[in-house]
Amino acid sequence: MNVPVPVREGEVAAAASRLAPGGPPGSGPRRAASPERGGVRGRRQRPLLRIRGQLGFGWKLGLATVGIGLIIAVWAIAAANTANSKSLLPTPAATWHALVRLKTDGVLSHDLWASLQRVLIGYGISIAIGVVIGIAIGTFASVEAFFEAQIGFLRYIPASALTPLFLLWLGIGESPKIWLIVVGTVFYNVLMIADVARSVPRELLNASYTLGAGRLTVIRRVILRHSVPGIIDVARINLAAAWLMLVVAEILAAQEGLAYQIIRAQRFRAVDTMFAILIVFGVIGLFSDVFLRWLRNVTSPWARP
Repeated sequence: MNVPVPVREGEVAAAASRLAPGGPPGSGPRRAASPERGGVRGRRQRPLLRIRGQLGFGWKLGLATVGIGLIIAVWAIAAANTANSKSLLPTPAATWHALVRLKTDGVLSHDLWASLQRVLIGYGISIAIGVVIGIAIGTFASVEAFFEAQIGFLRYIPASALTPLFLLWLGIGESPKIWLIVVGTVFYNVLMIADVARSVPRELLNASYTLGAGRLTVIRRVILRHSVPGIIDVARINLAAAWLMLVVAEILAAQEGLAYQIIRAQRFRAVDTMFAILIVFGVIGLFSDVFLRWLRNVTSPWARP
């Protein structure tokens, strides 16, 4: 007659841990990989080489400083080893002196403000049109069918080729420069924002309809809000094209502006002044990029990478 042997609860738990996946029988229970260690087993990965890892502010600032310093070092070496470098490739020191001279004479602030006004107005109009039409295209198939052929035709016409027509139609004032920026960027903004609107998960739309939301409510509180970080990214990417169109406009017809100063410096072979203005363009782009990244993280913290 078999008599059942009482088994303690602790012995059952120990046996279950030995038979659990993660090790051969006889080995103790293993600790699962923790999120703090990157979700992988093995040795800890270093911050600089971790795939899609996060870097602290100190690392970011240090690496950015090293990158900029490397560019300046290569520039200085190239200028020192170039024959007639003063007339062909100025040194960083000469470029800095030219930049200080422009600032002291008041030329830099005046022309910088003139160019900024044109970009702010023209690119602002382009973004506004892009948001309205892009959201509509990404939301309604009927709107997409209506605009698809038009945008496909117009966006392949080089905006710079329209400059003579804008000068004939609008004169030599600020209007042709502003509208050249609008035409040169609006089609890219429309198409990219439409893709952002299409990326809204259909589950969110179905859940909104299930909860009783109407069409306008879904557009305003689901599609538009979900698209905000993507819209800011589109604005950040295409801002470079706005400055490109500005340079084209100011080179052809302008009496003030950063690009006008580059053409003026070319006439006197002032290469150091040309490099100084190019650095101003780069600094504007850097600060614009940092500001738009900050705006994206502030307005949409849930979409931070």
